[in-house]
Amino acid sequence: MFRMLAVAQPDTVAEAYKILTAKRFNTVLGGCAWLRMGSLAIPTGVDLSKLNLTYINDCADTIEIGAMVTLRAIEKSRALAEYGNGILPQAVSNIIGVQFRNVATVGGSVFARFGFSDVITALLALDAEVELYKGGRMSLADFLDKPRAKDLLIKVVIPKTERTAAYQALRNSASDFPILNVAVSRLDAEWKIVVGARPAVAKLAVDAAKLLTDGVTPEAIENAAQAAAAELSFGDNMRASAKYRQEMCKVLVGRAIAEVAACK
Repeated sequence: MFRMLAVAQPDTVAEAYKILTAKRFNTVLGGCAWLRMGSLAIPTGVDLSKLNLTYINDCADTIEIGAMVTLRAIEKSRALAEYGNGILPQAVSNIIGVQFRNVATVGGSVFARFGFSDVITALLALDAEVELYKGGRMSLADFLDKPRAKDLLIKVVIPKTERTAAYQALRNSASDFPILNVAVSRLDAEWKIVVGARPAVAKLAVDAAKLLTDGVTPEAIENAAQAAAAELSFGDNMRASAKYRQEMCKVLVGRAIAEVAACK
């Protein structure tokens, strides 16, 4: 359990950023779902609850998700259920339990770059962007590649296109952290293959996806699945070995590609 000496509730994002950066170990407080698992000594916790970041805006060209939106709100969102074959609500639906999803936020899931994140895997397949207070707006893929820096995640932005998508995950039990998760999407002839819980953070298998641009046949699916497993790196932890993850990657990627290919 973490320890905290003070709590600040700023009224503006600028004020929140100023407090956050005043001391090295000052920390943003979202739902505190993941903070409870650590043992940090926090001088000041920055509570973002007054910043009006709990919105899911279904705009003309985008869907905007505020950083303080809970995973449960994502799971129940009609706009997200109707976009990308409902991949994002599906991806969060098995995260631990409803009580946990009622407090865990999309901002905490994305900004922390957790390797086991179901959220990041699905968002990468949807070509999502993030907007940071200081860092500005960038693709989620670019954000994940940048060195960690103190900043405030304001929102996640999903472009609204005709993209179809599918999500697959392997767990020891329904509410456990994933052993491996996979998201695949297609927009016209462009494919995205994403593999997470490797156990490192989710990553695009760029070269593997290129094997699908000329058409989806059983052979192409097999080749892309094999290529994704070869292109990405895998590691060991208490849930599975690197070798097991690599083998399961072929299975899950193949299933996800076939599911997307079958979408009308």
